[in-house]
Amino acid sequence: MSKRGIPSGRRALSKFVVLTGLSGSGKSQAIRALEDLGFFCVDNLPIALIPTLAQLSLREGISRVALVVDIREGSFLSDFPKVFRRLRAMKGLEPKLIFLEARNETLVRRFSETRRPHPLGGGGSVSEGIKRERTRLSAIRKMADEIIDTSQLTVHELRQTFMSISRHKTGRARLVVTLLSFGFKHGVPVDADLLFDVRFLPNPHFVTTLRRRTGRDRAVVQYMLRHPATREFLVKTSDLLRFLLPLYLQEGKSYLTIAVGCTGGRHRSVMIAEALRRGLIPAPAGVTVRAKHRDILQE
Repeated sequence: MSKRGIPSGRRALSKFVVLTGLSGSGKSQAIRALEDLGFFCVDNLPIALIPTLAQLSLREGISRVALVVDIREGSFLSDFPKVFRRLRAMKGLEPKLIFLEARNETLVRRFSETRRPHPLGGGGSVSEGIKRERTRLSAIRKMADEIIDTSQLTVHELRQTFMSISRHKTGRARLVVTLLSFGFKHGVPVDADLLFDVRFLPNPHFVTTLRRRTGRDRAVVQYMLRHPATREFLVKTSDLLRFLLPLYLQEGKSYLTIAVGCTGGRHRSVMIAEALRRGLIPAPAGVTVRAKHRDILQE
């Protein structure tokens, strides 16, 4: 159990963030991020003590509280729903339930890296434990005010996400847009929400002086921009994205992966992803845009 700096002062509406979710989804990193933002944080608090902590925060004027509860607590599945309903009924309390999750392959990799057993693994594999936990937590997931997929988030990006949650009055996270370049011959990204195939554009691979360069190199960019199809595609696609992104944000989406594919993932897709990122600056309000290049180092 970790605690940090109980603030004192006049009574105010108390933010009460409850973090839960799948084992290995990043709850420990998330609670540390909230602690850095000035929240009074408690890890693995027994379910029966949650209302007591909430009442204490109201009585002592603690304005921001965050705690982690998950399947490690024996009574979590049976008791948490009714306890959280009690929190919602408390006057002066602003409870928020955040559910962290990640893709199965990401969770398996994280457990493999840490060599920790899955709490529901029993005598079986980590994959079996993940499947059991995902099924058992489905009802609590439906209760969540915010669902965050941490599959592609670094520790720093996770911290930025919670900074957004902390600062926005609505409590809604910003929309993080990833422009992901890739090569079709290495497989289509499984997490793509939108996908653009740019193999119709001129291919720098067939220009001897450009073959070993990438779509980040100025010579490749200039070569592609000399072709009208490239310029027209960028204008029309940027317009489409500027129309779509505020609508995705309004709908409550937190993460959007826009995949841009060419044959090998080194030239055209990289150049287009970077150009689209620059074309979305300044980004629409509430939207953060980044570019990642999955196959840029592939031969």
